[in-house]
Amino acid sequence: MAVKDRDRFSTATRIRLLGEQTAARVYRSQTKRQARRSRLTGRAALLALVVCSLVVALAYPIRQYVAQRADIADLEQQREQARQRVEDLRDLKARWKDDAYAEQRIRERLHYVMPGETGYVVIDPDAVKRTRTDQGAADRAWYANVWDGVDKSDAADR
Repeated sequence: MAVKDRDRFSTATRIRLLGEQTAARVYRSQTKRQARRSRLTGRAALLALVVCSLVVALAYPIRQYVAQRADIADLEQQREQARQRVEDLRDLKARWKDDAYAEQRIRERLHYVMPGETGYVVIDPDAVKRTRTDQGAADRAWYANVWDGVDKSDAADR
């Protein structure tokens, strides 16, 4: 036994024991680290699964929200255009209440002349060709269309 005690206190034996203890500590540390990593990986997977579930669950409502916001913007633009159109029509109505404006527009559209004035109608040669082929009736004065209708009905009786 004395030899065993001496071996126990020898430097080589102490270094060997110290190495074994250190190796055991390192091994325990590595297993703890691996256990922590595997736990962290499981947590990360769960977190990723939760995030993906939230993204999938919120994708449709967010898409609907964005689409509705676009619709609202379109409707606001249409409302603004309609408001502008109403304002333009109110201005036009106010202008038609002015007798001078009404007289001017009537003279232009119906080719009226005031007593003592001489009315002239300038005929475009291209317009004459169109009227002969019965095209452009909407471009001519109303009385020209009426007279053409009378001529055609008279020709049908013969």
